Amino acid sequence: MTGEVFLDVLFPLLPLGKLVFAMDRTKWEHGTQPLNLLVLGVVLQGFTLTLVWEAIPHSGSSNTSTRERLVARPLKRLPARRWKALVADRGFLGQHWFEFLRRRRIKRCIRVKGSARVDGDRLDEVYAGLPAGQMVGVAEKEAIYGYRMQLVMARSPEGDLMCLATDLHVLDAMSAYKLRWSIECTFSAMKSRGFNLEQTGITQKERLERLFGLVTLAWTWSLRVGVDGAPTRPIRVKSHGRKGASMVTAGSERLAHALRWGTSKRGPFTELFSSPFPAPDEV
Repeated sequence: MTGEVFLDVLFPLLPLGKLVFAMDRTKWEHGTQPLNLLVLGVVLQGFTLTLVWEAIPHSGSSNTSTRERLVARPLKRLPARRWKALVADRGFLGQHWFEFLRRRRIKRCIRVKGSARVDGDRLDEVYAGLPAGQMVGVAEKEAIYGYRMQLVMARSPEGDLMCLATDLHVLDAMSAYKLRWSIECTFSAMKSRGFNLEQTGITQKERLERLFGLVTLAWTWSLRVGVDGAPTRPIRVKSHGRKGASMVTAGSERLAHALRWGTSKRGPFTELFSSPFPAPDEV
């Protein structure tokens, strides 16, 4: 199965309307061999539905050309007007990368390093006095990484300074960037808290990408079943206030039961795998 085949299966599951895309890497090691995948997907239901991925032959960050290849693939099927924004962390910076996204008319919402300079001054020094829990947007767009963009600064309750370079309005930028955590939730569910992807001994690039695709299909089916069952079978909230299971876990349990015991749900669950997810809440 090729990447385009996986896209053929996953794209019909996307809801209508504008969508937030998230990009990040997931990595682990097999012995001394680093395994590193660059992933791009759509934020849905508190997770990121991974659409395209590429194995990176080292343990470090991705380069601009790899990111561009990944963005170009879903962009052929989903025009830029359907991309509400692309969110990414400090590992996805650079003038050429920012230029590529602007040229493709994709709105950017990317965290920049506090050491980044605007008009010669470091952002973390200029906003050193920003109180915890406060947010500020620069009144005029500033040049950063070669492009004039809106800058948004916020300090977390723990005291960490977050600096965003974005094409979105201030409040929209903060709301959109918070969704970046959804891709971390996906990686966690695919690995130690779900499908144990990191236990594979596969290291060859094409085979690893194919395995990731198969895990993505199983994970996506589980999420789709979990979302479908949520209104009638809500996940129990434990005494500490958190849900007893994720939507993916709940869906995988229902799906495993149906497939194993041949219940009447097998047919409807199969149909769900070609039924779009509900539209996400507005950002």
